[in-house]
Amino acid sequence: MNLETKWLEDFSVLAATCSFSQAALRRHVTQPAFSRRIRSLEQALGLTLVNRARTPVELTEAGQLFLVTARNLLEQLGEVVRHLHQVEGQQGEMLQISAAHSLTLGFFPEWIARLRREGLPLTTRLVATNVGEAVHALREGACDLILAYYDPDAALQMDPEIFPSLHLGRTEMLPVCAVDDAGEPLFDLQGGLSVPLLAYSAGAFLGRSVNLLLRQRALRSTTVYETAMADSLKSMAMQGMGVAWVPRLSVTSELARGELVVCGDEDWQVPLEIRLYRCALVRKAAVRLLWRKLESAAAGRELT
Repeated sequence: MNLETKWLEDFSVLAATCSFSQAALRRHVTQPAFSRRIRSLEQALGLTLVNRARTPVELTEAGQLFLVTARNLLEQLGEVVRHLHQVEGQQGEMLQISAAHSLTLGFFPEWIARLRREGLPLTTRLVATNVGEAVHALREGACDLILAYYDPDAALQMDPEIFPSLHLGRTEMLPVCAVDDAGEPLFDLQGGLSVPLLAYSAGAFLGRSVNLLLRQRALRSTTVYETAMADSLKSMAMQGMGVAWVPRLSVTSELARGELVVCGDEDWQVPLEIRLYRCALVRKAAVRLLWRKLESAAAGRELT
C-alpha cells in the first residue's frame, strides 16, 4: 500500500469542511486536483470514503472509520518529526527555510547570524531552490519560510492573508563584466554596439526584470548563454563571455578584487526587495517567535 501524507491531510480537511471546493481552497490547490488526490487515496485503500451524491458531501461508514486512523497517523507523525528535530537541533524546533539561490550565500548567513547575536537561538535548515518549488513546499508544509525577492507581478501567487510577508532589505542587480588588461570593462552598454548577453532562463523573475530594463533602454544585445542561476551567470561573466545582471550581494567579493566591474551607471541597475514569507495557518512556535522579532524590529525602524 502506497499512501501519501498529503492525501491524509486532504481527507482530514474534507471531513472538516464537507465541501470539495472549500477543502481545495484550504489546501491551496484547484478543485480538480484535490478531487484527484481523494480518488488516489480511495484507490490506494480499495475503499469508497466519500459519498459524493450528497450535498454537503458525507463520509461513508468506511470513511468515518478511516478518518480516526488518518488523524491519529498525522498527529503521531507530527509528534515524531518534532521530536527528531529537537534531538537533531538540540535547541528546539528546526526551521525549514527555502531560499532563492543567490540569497543563500549573499544574504542568509549574515542575516541569521545577526538574529542569533540579538538573542534569537534559531536552529535552521536551508534549502536553495527556485521560487516555484519554494511556493509549492510552503503550501504543502514541507518548509516553514521562504526567503525570496519580491515579484510585484506574481506576488508568489499566494493570498497575502494566508501567506503574509515581511520586508527584510533591498539590493539591486548590477550589469557586470570582466575587465581588459588595462582594468577597463570589456563591454560598454552605452557604446551603441551590440553586446553579448548572459541571460536568465525564460520565466525567471530576475530575467523578466532584466528584460524589461533592456526593452526600456533599447539595448542592442545577442544572447550567448542562458541559465536560471545567477552564480552561473557570474562565472561566465568572469570568463569574459559577456554582460550579466547579477544581484549586488552575489558579486561583492568579485567587484572588490577587480575580477568583475560594473559596466553601466545607476540607470542600468534593477532594484530588488528581499522578503520573508510564511503560512499563517501554521502555528510553529519558532516561526511565531521569529515573526514577532522581525515585526518588532520593523516597527522600531518606522518610529526612528
